[in-house]
Amino acid sequence: MNILSDRILSLEESQTIAMARQSRELIDCGVDIISLSLGEPDFDTPDFIKEAAKKAIDDNFSHYTPVPGLVELRRAISTKFKRDNKLAYAPDEIVASTGAKQTLAQLMLAIVNPGDEVIVPAPYWVSYFQMVKMAEGTPVVIDATVEADFKVTAQQVENAITSKTKAFLFSTPCNPTGSVYSRPELAELVKVFEKNPELIIISDEIYEHINFLGEHVSIGQFESIKDRVVTVNGVSKGFAMTGWRVGYLGAPKWLAAACTKMQGQTTSATCSIAQKATEAAVLADPICTKDMREAFLRRRDLMISKLQEIEGLKLSIPQGAFYIFPDVSHYFGKSFNGTKVKDANDFCMYLLNEANVATVTGEAFGSPNCMRISYAAADKILVEAVRRIKTALEKLA
Repeated sequence: MNILSDRILSLEESQTIAMARQSRELIDCGVDIISLSLGEPDFDTPDFIKEAAKKAIDDNFSHYTPVPGLVELRRAISTKFKRDNKLAYAPDEIVASTGAKQTLAQLMLAIVNPGDEVIVPAPYWVSYFQMVKMAEGTPVVIDATVEADFKVTAQQVENAITSKTKAFLFSTPCNPTGSVYSRPELAELVKVFEKNPELIIISDEIYEHINFLGEHVSIGQFESIKDRVVTVNGVSKGFAMTGWRVGYLGAPKWLAAACTKMQGQTTSATCSIAQKATEAAVLADPICTKDMREAFLRRRDLMISKLQEIEGLKLSIPQGAFYIFPDVSHYFGKSFNGTKVKDANDFCMYLLNEANVATVTGEAFGSPNCMRISYAAADKILVEAVRRIKTALEKLA
């Protein structure tokens, strides 16, 4: 008899977390590992946000809050949505959770029945696929290629929709590719969604503030579908607040209430102190994120210029986030010193062991010909990492 549930046995460990664990184990053994595996800004939380948290402690914001978050926080998020995204979500249409990951997971549990299909463009964030499975739904993956800048077309989406389709789930800017959907590209997708009025559109915009195009467009801005759009965001990436664990969504009132109900039986509200810090973050002028965005843009350009010197890597130029997602299939079948690279998993393990650089296999993101590199590290570390990668790859034959 299995003691564990079929549900937990069917879930896979996050491969980004697994690679980070392997990196730490090697570091603990004295190996000089450069880790480019985790999606975490290497900046500190801005001082004005930390001061808001300190004030919250002094003001005794140390008690339970309403499950969807303090009303002051939800009002602040409503203001942010209107100011930055031209989206009209009232406070009772907003739910704050313990990170955008919880936001998405409980959203899946709230809308997906066994057998329901959720369309997920690949490359996708590593947890999307598993979240749909956890809710006993069926992930329907649409493949996008490096040649298409890892963006799917409206025709691909239309072809994937069936009578069982419940939702479409995507991110822009995208983790793991850094791709950003433009307004015209979103408009083409909207035409498909207009033909399918029962379909829920879930837009993960956690990397909103790390966008190099100059304009972030939310799909919820399109009037014809706005009543079916769930906009997911948070403060972890744009404000370097990963450890504070606050994400949130804006959704139709009935769906926000369903997520609140789900959250009320799991975590209840997230940390009260973190909520007050988040209130300060989202009310701040977005110009406060400019320096970090410019640093990531400089690093992107540095990494692209260095990676372009490596034979066999196929690159798209990411327009947001802090990842590069090269196609590495050129190296499949090659060997060095008894180690054969059969696929992207082998490729990343080869880099870990031979170059002492930790990356993540594209298989984790639904794209088995690729790997993800995070450039959330200092310039000199990035230069050294690419030097090591280039040297290791030159050994493969």
